[in-house]
Amino acid sequence: MSVGERVAEHLPYLRRFARAVTCSQESGDAYVVSTLEAILADPAVFPTDLPPRVALYRTFLHVVGSITPAFDADTPSSHPGLDAIKRNLKTLAPKARQAFLLVSVEEFSPQDAALILDIDPAELQQLLDAAGREIARQIATDVVIIEDEPLIALDLERLVSDLGHRVVKIVRTEGQAIEAVERLRPGLVLADIHLADGSSGLDAVNKILRTVSVPVIFVTAYPQLLLTGVRPEPTFLITKPFHPENVKAVISQALFLDIRGMPVQPHSALA
Repeated sequence: MSVGERVAEHLPYLRRFARAVTCSQESGDAYVVSTLEAILADPAVFPTDLPPRVALYRTFLHVVGSITPAFDADTPSSHPGLDAIKRNLKTLAPKARQAFLLVSVEEFSPQDAALILDIDPAELQQLLDAAGREIARQIATDVVIIEDEPLIALDLERLVSDLGHRVVKIVRTEGQAIEAVERLRPGLVLADIHLADGSSGLDAVNKILRTVSVPVIFVTAYPQLLLTGVRPEPTFLITKPFHPENVKAVISQALFLDIRGMPVQPHSALA
């Protein structure tokens, strides 16, 4: 089996990781492309003695470490919200951010995360502790949950509340979602794609984002339908069935980076 065949199924998730690391869809995808080009140019950079996903992420971070960052955290930007991202990133070291993402969002075991970062387990734990302390300092916010399955909605409400945030509304349809967000102006939206009356959570979010600037986390059983690589895509996405720590991690990451939602175009299967 070729290296390409071994890593193909992991690329959508690497792209998600790359975007969170770099705070940019454009920069994240560029680093992923650079990683693939490096592997093609010299297959020896891809460690074949590791599981393919571990080897891919390890190679990616080696590539990222060898390239000058795409932005200067002290230089003002014309992009609305990017300055806030930069300010937040300055409080969390890159290695701590990477460790946090690998374990909490990408769901690698601590052992595999240490291999990816090329550090020992004790150093990994120190990085995770540092990330947790910084993220815990973030200001609590109001949250609207767009979810038509009551048990899932209650689980999400509990997890959001455990982090110190306040769920101000749980809605089940597109119309309810638009009305709730426009009226309550929450600091975060969690959105399912398929809603109770056959309406679309994706459509609801796209309409909301025309008038309200807010971070959005999509919760879906079909991440491949949103991570297509050819259209604007969500920065934050939770896959069903979800793990509690994963949900908490993504919520903290979304608020920590203060990345505002952008309209997302669905895969044709969702259109």
